[in-house]
Amino acid sequence: MFKKAVEAKSHQRLSGADRKKLKRTLRDKFPRASDADMDVLFPPKVEIAVAKFQNRVLVYSVEGDFPMFFDIDGRGTELYPTVFALWRVPELLPSFLLKGGEVSRYMLGGADLMFPGISVPAEGLPSFRVGEVWSVKVPGNPAPIAVGSTTMSSAEAMKAGLRGKALRITHYYRDSLWESVDGHFVPNAGFLDDIVVEDPAALVVAQGSDSAEGLDHHPAIGEEDGNRTDNVGELAEGNATLDPNPSSSTEASNSQVEQINVDVSNLIVSDNGGDGSAAEEQQHTLSAEEVDNLLDKCLLQALHTTVKDKDLPMPGSTLWSNHVLPCRPSGITLDIKKSTHKKLSKWLLAKSSEKLITVKEDKHKKETVLVSVNRNHPEYTSFRPEKKQEQKTEQHPGEPASSGGGQSQKTLEVVEIYKSSSHVNPIFSAVGADTGKLYSASEASDVVFQYVEKENLVKPTDKSTVVLDPALCDALFKGAIKKGSTYPTVIHKKDLGSTFVGRMQPHHMVIRGGESVVRKGALKTVQIVTERRSGNKKVTKLSGVESFLIDADTLASELQKKFACSTSVGELPGKKGLEVLIQGGKIDDVARLLVEHYAIPKRYIEVLDKTRK
Repeated sequence: MFKKAVEAKSHQRLSGADRKKLKRTLRDKFPRASDADMDVLFPPKVEIAVAKFQNRVLVYSVEGDFPMFFDIDGRGTELYPTVFALWRVPELLPSFLLKGGEVSRYMLGGADLMFPGISVPAEGLPSFRVGEVWSVKVPGNPAPIAVGSTTMSSAEAMKAGLRGKALRITHYYRDSLWESVDGHFVPNAGFLDDIVVEDPAALVVAQGSDSAEGLDHHPAIGEEDGNRTDNVGELAEGNATLDPNPSSSTEASNSQVEQINVDVSNLIVSDNGGDGSAAEEQQHTLSAEEVDNLLDKCLLQALHTTVKDKDLPMPGSTLWSNHVLPCRPSGITLDIKKSTHKKLSKWLLAKSSEKLITVKEDKHKKETVLVSVNRNHPEYTSFRPEKKQEQKTEQHPGEPASSGGGQSQKTLEVVEIYKSSSHVNPIFSAVGADTGKLYSASEASDVVFQYVEKENLVKPTDKSTVVLDPALCDALFKGAIKKGSTYPTVIHKKDLGSTFVGRMQPHHMVIRGGESVVRKGALKTVQIVTERRSGNKKVTKLSGVESFLIDADTLASELQKKFACSTSVGELPGKKGLEVLIQGGKIDDVARLLVEHYAIPKRYIEVLDKTRK
């Protein structure tokens, strides 16, 4: 975006209304930023200037200060912070951490970020969606060096085996936008008071003259100006001479280069930054046999922990991305191509020949499918799965922790539970189970299987079939079979549990934070409807949020602030409950808010746009 210098065709100040609109847009675009953070970037009662370029890019800056944000299409839909803004508020964006200096030197030449260059944390790849704005950091330094947008979601990245382009870079340290600022500002003690540098080879802000050798030879740093990298090297060693006026020192030396003067009074450099790269080199030296052993271990771990029989059959690609890869040790990249099998299908066929699993070929999709798991196999029974610590529910980057009312929105849990009915009461009584208790689906299934075991109803010649005695037959089918039809005498085990649960009374429990409620019947969905009113104006109606422990008045107030529109709350016509009226066609925005901020599953949201033909 800013690889080549482009002159602005106009500069102008924003009016008061435009300043408010810009700040409102930025708060919606970057919800991680607090009001205090926005005041740091755009202090109150200061003039905000916008520079318009011939390529339609708009650059917003505080008048007389640094550029803070830029808009790629000039319409406010693709806003990005500059590195100057990120140095003042480093946590404005979620960030990817690079593996080291070898990666960062390409980044400074304007290259896009690829997944192999990202250091994946022990807890796994963070969750993100396509098109999100992320920053890039180097190890040991909180100051981001680049900003861009994701090219795929985290789920797609896992399916691709963490290959391909992760971030399309739009702006980076020392591009033409950074170079356009007088003094070539870099973070100083006024912006990053607690900066601690652990890996000098990876630093961009402070590069050692020896350890940053790869960076010094990159055209974006070293070839433009030999003195520039020497200066930065001196800064890293703490020997730089501080000069509060860079432009005056440049004129005094009568040179063509612009010196980078940094206050490094709080910069601490340690020499223990090489351990990570050494571990990575050791990882890449795994032999094909060692990769095979690691594959087998991850497969057994997945079969023990995440692969359930009820999920079978399962495509091989799903088994690999959702089950095998997450079981690999932290910091290890698992690549099937580096094994002796070379292909996923060949590896699965090899495990099938060992009788550990059963697979088949899907001729239509041309993919290997996992059909069953032999849980009596010696390899399976002798393997002891590793117990992982339970991880706290992670908030998606860019999402606020909570909103009005103090309620925790990301801790919503919906549990379908069941109570015994007149149909199944005899079965519960026969095994001594409480008929007044609420059961989960699995607990209810256990009750009927206890009855089968007690009455010895498993067919001797076919262990997967259950013979129906009169009591069990009535519990499952009485009233459900048409008169004159023959009642079944047997049922498959896989159908027994679901049929039995279907004859019970459905209930549901909704839990949000410390608040919970149990209601009879199935959980009602949230209804979002957009329709036209008089004057051809659109209005969006929202109902059913009380079922998910969301206060309608609090939600209406939040919607009013977030979408800058009028809202009201009234009783639902002809029904119990409340209805939120929102001015304008906000059906997509409201649905997205409920899913992302209030964690309501999509299957519980129904939308209807009556304005579309």
